[in-house]
Amino acid sequence: MSSANVWVLLGLGIAGIILMSRRFKKAIKEDFGAFIERLQLLPPPQPAPPKAPHPLTGLSFAVGDIFDICGYVTGFGSSVWASTHEAATQTSPVVSALVEGGAVCVGKTVVDEMAYSISGENKHFDTPTNPLAPSRMPGGSSSGSAVAVAAGLVDFSLGTDTAGGVRIPGAFCGILGFRPSHGVVSGMGIVPVSPSLDAVGWFAKDPSILRRVGHVLLQVPYAESRRPRSVVIADDSFELVKTSADQITQVVVRSTEKLYGRQVIRHINLGEYLLSNVPSLKRFQNKNTGSGESKISSLKAFSEAMLFLQRNEFKNNHLEWIDSHKADVSPTILSDVYGTSDATDECLALCQSIRNEARNAFTALLKDDGILVIPTAPGPPPKLGSKEITCGDYRSRCFSLLAIAGMSGCCQVTVPIGSHEKCPLAVSFVARHGGDRFLLDTVHTMYASLQEQASTAEKCKPSTNAISQEENAEIAKEKGNIAYKEKQWPKAISFYSEAIKLSGKNATYYSNRAAAYLELGSFLQAEADCSTAIGLDKKNVKAYLRRGTAREMLGYYKESMEDFRYALVLEPTNRTANLAVNRLKKLFQ
Repeated sequence: MSSANVWVLLGLGIAGIILMSRRFKKAIKEDFGAFIERLQLLPPPQPAPPKAPHPLTGLSFAVGDIFDICGYVTGFGSSVWASTHEAATQTSPVVSALVEGGAVCVGKTVVDEMAYSISGENKHFDTPTNPLAPSRMPGGSSSGSAVAVAAGLVDFSLGTDTAGGVRIPGAFCGILGFRPSHGVVSGMGIVPVSPSLDAVGWFAKDPSILRRVGHVLLQVPYAESRRPRSVVIADDSFELVKTSADQITQVVVRSTEKLYGRQVIRHINLGEYLLSNVPSLKRFQNKNTGSGESKISSLKAFSEAMLFLQRNEFKNNHLEWIDSHKADVSPTILSDVYGTSDATDECLALCQSIRNEARNAFTALLKDDGILVIPTAPGPPPKLGSKEITCGDYRSRCFSLLAIAGMSGCCQVTVPIGSHEKCPLAVSFVARHGGDRFLLDTVHTMYASLQEQASTAEKCKPSTNAISQEENAEIAKEKGNIAYKEKQWPKAISFYSEAIKLSGKNATYYSNRAAAYLELGSFLQAEADCSTAIGLDKKNVKAYLRRGTAREMLGYYKESMEDFRYALVLEPTNRTANLAVNRLKKLFQ
């Protein structure tokens, strides 16, 4: 074969690879990365008249890759788990009930690794794209199921909720997410996470569909809906929200007044109520406050009890498998499994007492026709790749909200109510354990009014110059990122400088400009920018890495070593920092 022919074939091969790559990216983009596997489970034929058609006729749905489907491996959010387990021999009864109810199952969706996170990010699979906020996290653990509904790919979807796995992605993706009362929907044919907390949940955009699915899974007949006689707003829970708390409560209050009158609205300090009505909670609170430490809040103690149960039961279920596959399990899971001591019988008994007493306390508070109003999450979805969702303060506020239904076993629904700075906002309604149909009916009745009030609230929001400046700064930063990727370093520096002028307290802008300065060999400027970034954000790993590089190039080896070591404190598995430390050690030998 002549050299000319070889080059022609090589060129065709490369062109083919590029074309296939583009087609693959397009396919991923079209389903927003929600699906792991496409399949089709068809419902039985419709019954002959005069019998009514199946209740879910005409609807499509997807299920998280934690539900068994006969003939398919249940991946549990991990490619390694999938490779070490056999295909399921039976389909989960929950999935079967929906198919028999007339719906078509079209595929399995991404879940967080071992369903053990609320971010939606997964090292084994590409993170599903949040359709309402593409630069933000979709939430987990049922990330793919939420994204599939939010993107309009299916009418509804199934997920599981242990400590927020349905409620958080529902809130982050701007759709309805329902966690039923604990134990009312079968957990058979589902990989367990923490059985005393696990609940099958579902997502929908349409409250009518949410309710139709509920009637099938809860096996409750259609009946006339009841009006709430009390709408209880947990004021202290809204103090955990750093933005838009007033906007959320006003939407709920105005909608409630319009539909049911102001007399049904009540306010409560939920933490104080729990402390007075859950005796075991006070014992747990005292037990988990060390000598000389300030007492943790009752809501935080409630969440700590939930996380204690979750960790212990997760370890009991999966420690043996994790022991055999440590290298393939995320550091977060390993930290929880190996970084905590085994639970004592006394602690487990105390947590179980909290659960039982809390269920009774909420039944007394809400009775058969009361709704508790709380935020779903402590704020808008964090940015992709950010450390916000793993920081102690965010997690504490988040799980203090999620534990309310998680520990009591109550049913909860997250409802979208507009947006804040182009990110979805949500509120949650909670009903007593067993009040699932009442809660679904209430959401169905209130939904249109809530959306109307949310729209009115957004139109009335003042547009301040400060917000405009921040938006312009972000635009300038993104232009800088594009220039940087195109290796146009001076142009990138110009855009980052513009962003800094508009918003001078953003550490990322300085750190990004430092990266461009490094490419140009301007090490002093890079070091100065990184120092400013670190002054603004002491956990900015990239700033430490870039300052370490600049100082190494300037010959400040000791200071450089300190920066790389501090980066390792923040990210123990950071490969760049590890290599740099080993390289610098050789200079001192």
